Amino acid sequence: MQKKIVLIFTLTFIILTYSPFYPQGVQRPKLVVGIVVDQMRFDYLYRYLPFYGKDGFRRLMDEGSNFTFAHYNYEATKTAPGHSSIYTGTTPFFHGIIGNDWYDKQSKRTVNAVADPNYKSVGSNDTEGEASPKKLLATTITDQLKLASKGKAKVISISFKDRAAILPGGHMPNGAYWYDKKNGGFVTSTYYMKSLPEWVSRFNNKKLSDRYLTEGWHLSLPDGEYSISAPDESNSEEDVFNEGRTSFPHTFNNVKSEEKYSVLGSSPFGDELIAEFAKQALIGENLGKGEWTDFLAISFSSTDIVAHAYGTDSYETEDMYIKLDATIADLLSTLDKTVGAGNYLLFLSADHAGLDTPLFLKENNFPTGGLMNKSFNASVKTFVAQKFGSENLIENFSNKQIYFSRTELKKRGVDIHILEQKTADFIRDSFPVVSSIYTRDNLSGLQATREPVNPTLNSFNPALSGDIVYTLQPGYLPNFMDKGTTHGSEYSYDTHVPIIFYGWNIPKQIVNTPVYTVDIAATIADLLKITEPSASLGIPIIKNER
Repeated sequence: MQKKIVLIFTLTFIILTYSPFYPQGVQRPKLVVGIVVDQMRFDYLYRYLPFYGKDGFRRLMDEGSNFTFAHYNYEATKTAPGHSSIYTGTTPFFHGIIGNDWYDKQSKRTVNAVADPNYKSVGSNDTEGEASPKKLLATTITDQLKLASKGKAKVISISFKDRAAILPGGHMPNGAYWYDKKNGGFVTSTYYMKSLPEWVSRFNNKKLSDRYLTEGWHLSLPDGEYSISAPDESNSEEDVFNEGRTSFPHTFNNVKSEEKYSVLGSSPFGDELIAEFAKQALIGENLGKGEWTDFLAISFSSTDIVAHAYGTDSYETEDMYIKLDATIADLLSTLDKTVGAGNYLLFLSADHAGLDTPLFLKENNFPTGGLMNKSFNASVKTFVAQKFGSENLIENFSNKQIYFSRTELKKRGVDIHILEQKTADFIRDSFPVVSSIYTRDNLSGLQATREPVNPTLNSFNPALSGDIVYTLQPGYLPNFMDKGTTHGSEYSYDTHVPIIFYGWNIPKQIVNTPVYTVDIAATIADLLKITEPSASLGIPIIKNER
């Protein structure tokens, strides 16, 4: 008997000493799956609902928590800020990703949100992998999961776009992979690893991109089912496939050989490729099989690329979502089989929405137009030169911001506070298309908030942003465009996006109280019982009693 007691004590000691620590009584899902659909407006859930099957968007809407009044709380509604804000739970004010690109005051040049020449491509011999998350100034929910698990949780992030893979992955993922537009495979950066995992190399060797390029893009439904969209042939659409027309079907036959891999993203095949890669990641990385919750971040980018070219009312955009619905249904089925239904927590949202096709708005007498950046910039330069002695006082115009040169200010003895206010007054008096104007003095000392009390302030980063920041009237663009559409404002057409939580411990409900995309990370942190990201402004929006 005494030997048995000693044996039990010894085994218990070994288990406690050598087994990985996992807090007793804390229930967590095996896997978190984040899905971001680039440029998905909230109304697409319902506009195309009659054409969705029962196992994709409908399944998420019917069985999950569908927040129907979810918005971005800032003005810089673009891809890099959007992905950053979802995963950090904060705004550009704190996370520092103030655009896809912005003017850097230190280097005196435009920089990209993720481009980083200090790192090299892994998986190709080109520059597509020269990138890192080092400009992201706050932690992400994926970072917090790595910190909470002492690195045991696996984090994999995947997208067609580099920024949409890198920023959700945070600072220490096990892998972040994006599409190489030059060779049709997936690449990463030496920031993450020295060589591709075997499962990624095997996937690339399948050359799925080449197979897709031999297939044409055909409508999912009979032509008559697309009556809610604009005529198939429209002068507001780009001829992306160089066919001499913009109507279906589309093929890659007339696309230049050196551009085909890039143009693949202008079709549903881009999103299908991402989904196939994500399914392989589940298997290759054994996601959901470890002692800690793992995280798979997926971003579908082709919806954005197509909308930019064809607009919000096109056959192409409608067919993209019909096909994406089937892709998501297949992905959910794979998750059920590999991780188990009810064992994974999933959210779906978008990095921004998009303006109704500008040319359609113009032709139908809706408020729209353009500031016309070139003439605006010239006018402001002329005013500054006449009033303060030199147009060189202006160092840069970009992202609806004006940067003044500290060197020139000192040289000419100009008071920057007076320069800011006088220039702002000139813009106010001269350009009625401009809505709000803020000087650095106006915003200094203020901080971002969860609610969009001031969307411009929430987009303003004190260290990185310009000295004058302005916005435009609803429907107006920096330069009017007669092809496709775009985004980048604080108005509902750009800020209203889906937020759906589904799966592990998620109640079935429809909620129409205001929530914000910064709430996503806080909600996941609350459900996982870990600390929210470092600069999080959000609050948990799933009221779970368990």
